[in-house]
Amino acid sequence: MQLKRIAMKNIRGFASDNNAAVHPEIMQAIIDSNIGHTVGYGDDDYTRKASAKIREHFGIDTEVFFVFTGTAANVVGLRNVTQSFNSIICAESAHIQEDECGAPEFFTGCKLLPVETINGKITVESITPHIRGIDFEHHSQPKVVSITQATELGTLYSLEEIREIAHFVHKNGMLLHMDGARIANAAAALKVSMKALTRDAGVDVLSFGGTKNGGMYGEAILFFKPGLTEWFKYLRKQSMQLASKMRFIAAQFDALMTNELWKRNAEHANRMALLLASKAASIPGISINRPVEANGVFALIPENLIIPLQKEFFFYVWDEVQSEVRWMTSWDTTEEDIIQFTDLLAKLTENGHCC
Repeated sequence: MQLKRIAMKNIRGFASDNNAAVHPEIMQAIIDSNIGHTVGYGDDDYTRKASAKIREHFGIDTEVFFVFTGTAANVVGLRNVTQSFNSIICAESAHIQEDECGAPEFFTGCKLLPVETINGKITVESITPHIRGIDFEHHSQPKVVSITQATELGTLYSLEEIREIAHFVHKNGMLLHMDGARIANAAAALKVSMKALTRDAGVDVLSFGGTKNGGMYGEAILFFKPGLTEWFKYLRKQSMQLASKMRFIAAQFDALMTNELWKRNAEHANRMALLLASKAASIPGISINRPVEANGVFALIPENLIIPLQKEFFFYVWDEVQSEVRWMTSWDTTEEDIIQFTDLLAKLTENGHCC
């Protein structure tokens, strides 16, 4: 993804769900927790309450740890279940491979083994060639397969696909990690619970995203397999991810887990993506080139149309060679946003900017 920026009039745009405002219910939860003193570092009622609500959704023995960022959730979660001589298998487009500045390899010491994909999803067939050199000291030892749900290309793993990967991974004595920065969008789109999509499908470790689903900041690392967290509290501290005022991260997850706010936010973002794709696809010269399965829309648009469009709305170019762009919707994307954007898209096309 190319992160080029130019001056623009409308910062709302469709660059990332990270750019959205904090949902009012989450902001109110932060305000409500901002009363008086409480014990720091997670030994407080806000953190206990949020953790309990997460367990209601994922299972009563789920182990919950809050951290500051998505990169931290992935990296510290993976570091906890690997040794430096291990390897981690992931899609070539995975966030841990492409967008974390080498942090997974730097902090875990592990070798990342990227798998080429067409749609962002890895398969048992694509994993199998990397299961080699077992118990041979000249090879890194495969320990974790990491999948992303929804993928960086906006696609979704079905329950059956996750189960198949999990079965293969566990049969080979490995663990299954899921980067769930947009797990809420995936669950809402597939119309299943987050538990069904993770723990019940065989996931061992989940990076549970809150920021992209209406939060201010903060993610959670969830461990489903017993015995994985004996030393994790020390590792989290050593990794600079133990929040002193943890109640303000926890309060956000408390709100997300209340009255299905996570689902409402995700469903709206997904619905807006479908609307955006539909309206854009009706414009001559615009092609939606990937399935719209969650809240991401990928499109091929004429190259000389991009800059005039970016002057009005913020979005990123995904692949300069193909003139492929990515448009992300969020919990606060409105139909008016989409109408204004696609009207401009149509106008630029009609005025010959693209031909």
